[in-house]
Amino acid sequence: MAVERKAKGENMQHLVTIYCKNNKQFVQIPCGTSLHDLYHQLALDLPYPVIAARVNYKVQNLNFLIYKPKDIEFIDATSDSGRRCYIRTLSMVMACAVRELWPTCDLRIEHPISKGFYCTIRESRDEAKRITPDVVQQLKSRMQAIIAENRPIVTEERQTKEVIRLFGERKEGETTLFETLGNPYCRYYRMGDYIDYYTGALMPSTGYISIFDIEMYHGNILLRIPSRKNPNELAERSVQDKRFGIFNEYVGWNKLLHISNVGEFNKACKNQKSFEMIKLSEALHEKKVAQIADQIAHRECGVPRFVLISGPSSSGKTTFSKRLTIQLMVNGIRPVVISMDNYFVNREDTPRDENGEWDFEHLNTLDLPLFRQHVSDLLEGKTISLPFYNFETGKREFRGDTLRLEKDTVVILEGLHALNPDLMPNIPREVMFKIFVSSLTTVNLDNHNWIPTSDVRLIRRIVRDYRYRGYSARETIARLDSVQRGEDRWIAPFQEEADVMFNSALLFELAVLKRHAEPILDEVPKYCDEYTTAHRLRKYLSYFESIPEREIPPTSFLREFVGGSSFRY
Repeated sequence: MAVERKAKGENMQHLVTIYCKNNKQFVQIPCGTSLHDLYHQLALDLPYPVIAARVNYKVQNLNFLIYKPKDIEFIDATSDSGRRCYIRTLSMVMACAVRELWPTCDLRIEHPISKGFYCTIRESRDEAKRITPDVVQQLKSRMQAIIAENRPIVTEERQTKEVIRLFGERKEGETTLFETLGNPYCRYYRMGDYIDYYTGALMPSTGYISIFDIEMYHGNILLRIPSRKNPNELAERSVQDKRFGIFNEYVGWNKLLHISNVGEFNKACKNQKSFEMIKLSEALHEKKVAQIADQIAHRECGVPRFVLISGPSSSGKTTFSKRLTIQLMVNGIRPVVISMDNYFVNREDTPRDENGEWDFEHLNTLDLPLFRQHVSDLLEGKTISLPFYNFETGKREFRGDTLRLEKDTVVILEGLHALNPDLMPNIPREVMFKIFVSSLTTVNLDNHNWIPTSDVRLIRRIVRDYRYRGYSARETIARLDSVQRGEDRWIAPFQEEADVMFNSALLFELAVLKRHAEPILDEVPKYCDEYTTAHRLRKYLSYFESIPEREIPPTSFLREFVGGSSFRY
């Protein structure tokens, strides 16, 4: 024992060299130094409190011990990874508070909404606890007490079978995910007597939580979180009633299959029910598209002249337009699809962002005067010459295509800005029907872990860009910040303008995308910033059983990304 202690003491005196990306300096530190101690040793002057660190581009808890040379970057809640770490920790505090107040109940973090998270408290799988203002206040007070106590959050690792037994004995949520992962060991987190599982790093203790709030929301609870731009204040709550309705609709659809989380999904796949899930999911999509077409055809104020379709990148807008076209034709309507991309200004006239880069998400990437003139001409019964944008040359062309609105013609306008009121400010609202298309995740990993909708769309985009546009996963991820800024500014604020919303997500899609995405993500070098995101996406995909795509119909939204579609894009 004495020899062991001596060896350990000698080891601790050994120095390792790390590179701190925050101050761009190399530093020698004793072997076994924690990230927490290193941060205080460096005395970094950062604008917001540090939450975690990227160690060789992987996000690690501040309790992480350094034994080898590393590249280290300390992060706060303004970064995507830091924000996720903060929310996961806050979720554990909330789940623990629920368990301490109501020992037989479970917290379910259902989905992101209104710049926060919609949560329910379940007394059983099918029975929700009645939420009152008093319940909300009790929960908030208990969460504040847990934070004030600054309880340590410790990472533990055991054999998976032992973790399943431990969680089962303590009734700490679902164990189905553990049962289907196939890993010999599992990591989980402990806060005193309370244990929980999360997909990524948490903060070292509850005292790191500085700001949150909870309030009543549609009969349940909205967990409010810090603003992305300024973590010292709450994110401003937004009205997203239509988005909320779409989420709830898909939760109801999943109940038809008795699937509420990825563990149950994996069990269904192992029981040869994947084809049933595909058929039902695709049938529900088709029914929804048909219902929207019926709404358009039988509107009380008459059939609109323009159907405007918007949504973020990789939401499936193009496939939706094509499927809606078919359903409108069934209703005796003759649709004409116009891509708003063809109204792009010449590339040299494209607006630039604050960094001097092309801002392709800006409203003024469109030739608004020409577009508005064409809309007015069509309403007046005139014939217009349709433009075509040549992406190779960055120039607009006219190839002789013309359009004139007939009595039974409806123009489908598909583009990022289709719902923006500034697009067609002088056109009567009654001649328009607006649709917002997005991919809103339909199944969570478990009660406390969700898959962000933005990550589902990113996986779609990575597969599509690699397959059809020649972009690597690293290149697609590198453009992510610019794409998200554009969506936050030009798309998200107008989604509630829609007459209807459509969720293009499919219950089974990550199980299919997995086979396509994993080898592409594996090509991202481990020495670059994009590896952080690639590693996170790879981990999400690892939770899913892979299923074959042979049963997916050629008109599926998923075919737009993995190939095999009967539509021409």
